[in-house]
Amino acid sequence: MKKKILSHTSVMIVLTVILTFIAASFVMYDKFNSTMKKGVRDEAEYVKVGIEEVGEGVTTLKKGDRVAGVPLVPCMECEDCQKGNYSLCKHYSFIGSREFGSFAEYVTVPEKNAVKFEDEVSFEQGAFFEPATVALHGLNRVDYHAGECVAILGGGTIGLFTAQWAKIFGAKKVVVFDISPERLELAKKLGVDEGINTLDEDFMNQAMAVTDGKGFGYIYETAGVTTTMKYAFELAANKASVCFIGTPTRELNFSVKEWENINRKEFTLTGSWMSYSAPFPGKEWILTAHYFKTGQLKFEDSLIFKKIPLSRIDEAFEMYKTPGTVKGKILIDSEA
Repeated sequence: MKKKILSHTSVMIVLTVILTFIAASFVMYDKFNSTMKKGVRDEAEYVKVGIEEVGEGVTTLKKGDRVAGVPLVPCMECEDCQKGNYSLCKHYSFIGSREFGSFAEYVTVPEKNAVKFEDEVSFEQGAFFEPATVALHGLNRVDYHAGECVAILGGGTIGLFTAQWAKIFGAKKVVVFDISPERLELAKKLGVDEGINTLDEDFMNQAMAVTDGKGFGYIYETAGVTTTMKYAFELAANKASVCFIGTPTRELNFSVKEWENINRKEFTLTGSWMSYSAPFPGKEWILTAHYFKTGQLKFEDSLIFKKIPLSRIDEAFEMYKTPGTVKGKILIDSEA
């Protein structure tokens, strides 16, 4: 693909794509999202190196910088954007779905949509900025503070990053819940205190034992599964904070007894969407770059399911058509 040369758009930059990953959500987009541009497949995050060209108005980046791409392009004019709630913008564009993204050799993006990272951060880590920022945004959707026991429902990529952020910011104990022994083992490698398999008949007793029967002060649901959403209500301590980061794909029904937990425990329930704050793209992105650099935000190669050359990208999409096949993220290597 020929490099796209900038014209007179002064705040745009042209980036060489090195790694990108396929978001599993592309399957949902294909089925349900009418806003997705025809012929565009969803890629949630991408990392690039060697800025090829910068517009004359670009001041924070230079040719050769290593950067991670920020996919959201908010309008910056609506009421939500003026309040710094960019994730809630109704007039946004999105690199990789509403416009062409990083399944290419080059991509052109606004200056604010490129976050610089240092040499200590690998390109693979750079490709995981987006899920790490989604996790941190979710963590801070409640009044999070140190010293509490934290439950993470779902040991996927975002769940494991949410667990790490909870530890970084002072959790007394972090417990990850999943049905996969491999994911629970990975969680421990990444510094989580306990991993509990929800297929165990006594898993709820195990969970309560961790908190001396009180329940968890913070619960983050990251799987988007009906069962784990209901578990969140059971695991919550009195006056707890519960955040749903995972996106549900099926109808969700609660019995009266299940829902009554929110009344009797007086816990706070909220949701989380994407990963942005003011000033754009937000502290989520700055802190991810920082904590990857320091090593406090850990990365394991097992978070990557496969790395596939761009020339064979169709093979990657085929894998997602069979539920349960992909464990982790598929990285697309534009240089292979």
